[in-house]
Amino acid sequence: MSYEDGWAALNLEMPKRIPRTEYSATMHWDLIQAVTGIAVGIHSPDEVKQQAQIAFMRAWNFDFFWSTLIGHSEFGAWQSDMGHAEYAAGGVDRRDTILSPFKSVEAVLSFDPWEKLGAQDRSELIRRFEAHYRANCEAHPFGVNMTGVYVTLISGFIGLFGWDMLLLAAGTDPLRFGALANRYASWIQQYFDALADSNVPVVMIHDDFVWASGPFLRPAWYRQYVFPNYRRFVAPLREAGKKVMFCSDGNFDLFVDDIVAAGFHGLVFEPLTRLEPIVEKYGKTHVIIGNADTRILLSGPKEAIRAEVERCLRLGRDCPGYFLAVGNHIPPNTPVENALYYNQVYEELQWRP
Repeated sequence: MSYEDGWAALNLEMPKRIPRTEYSATMHWDLIQAVTGIAVGIHSPDEVKQQAQIAFMRAWNFDFFWSTLIGHSEFGAWQSDMGHAEYAAGGVDRRDTILSPFKSVEAVLSFDPWEKLGAQDRSELIRRFEAHYRANCEAHPFGVNMTGVYVTLISGFIGLFGWDMLLLAAGTDPLRFGALANRYASWIQQYFDALADSNVPVVMIHDDFVWASGPFLRPAWYRQYVFPNYRRFVAPLREAGKKVMFCSDGNFDLFVDDIVAAGFHGLVFEPLTRLEPIVEKYGKTHVIIGNADTRILLSGPKEAIRAEVERCLRLGRDCPGYFLAVGNHIPPNTPVENALYYNQVYEELQWRP
């Protein structure tokens, strides 16, 4: 079943069924109602929503539940707010506020997280991680759960500075921006060290470090300031026996080898990063999660949806750690009939010979 298949895949043990996960589908209320028969919508009571979401995840047989604990709220008053476009059903996530405590490039380049954010209590961090992991396990015990860090490095910069000030600072003085990256990495290392000491078997490390077009800084800058820090983050986790997953939006084709060399056990990615070369080079040695394209589910037709599922499962079938997922989410504007057909094709093809 779900936990057994998910855990086998994380350990590269090739379950008979190709496991799967999905993102945002649990907020697609029309889809959930169609799958479960539970009358639920954006204005339903929370307990009804939770009941329907669990029923939906069971019906679609989720094997893996993406989750992180440490996000922008860790930054307190130093967090920038870039607002938020409508994404969730009913546009309930729209936010028009734009605020930042950083008013100049110099303020960004001279920022010291140790001074402004302070040292963390390791025992308290361990407690928080373990509590988050336990809560996830209690919420959906039928699959593999985790906790982790969202603001690993570049995503930390996005949360602190916002894109405008981030890009201005990086372009103004790449060397000082690199020094800032190292200062931030030394501060966030506290969280990874605590994770290593925690009773948590699976860790998600998220960092949106590229754009849809690829890196937004010179590749050499990443290789000098990003990947050495990734290696430091991962080292204590691996030494403690954790399964360590890496996730980023965008296109990181150029950096797949660098990520693997940093020590991650698995890669979670969007369709913008190509599945084929990852399967060819790392299909037998690493967990691979993705990468069906939500744009095909949005527009159809059914023939294209079937072809997309067939493409992913054909590539992943011989990979012991492969999970199917719509890598760039199943948002609430996805036609219900297209999402249902996507799942139908998956269920037809999920078994290995």
